Amino acid sequence: MTITDIKVRKLFDDEGPMKAIVSVTFDGQLALHDIKVINARDKFFIVMPSRKNPDGTYRDIVHPINAAFRAELEASVIEAYQKALEEADELIGDEEAEPAAF
Repeated sequence: MTITDIKVRKLFDDEGPMKAIVSVTFDGQLALHDIKVINARDKFFIVMPSRKNPDGTYRDIVHPINAAFRAELEASVIEAYQKALEEADELIGDEEAEPAAF
């Protein structure tokens, strides 16, 4: 299965651990939404979409079957997050550099 597209749907500016929500497309045919990018203990990782059980615990709706694919997915999502963050910073920098037109 090949990752054909990654879209960073939302970036979070606050100090909390959740940094982004991402959608990933596989083989141009299957979309997986609501992957969360988390930063905790100075490390980035992803959390798969989950559903809350009646007992208050959470269970993943979808997840990688093996460690190799999870590592590939995690690295690709985090790379896309970091690129989106850089692009957002550049946009903010460009807006601050341009004088206001009156």
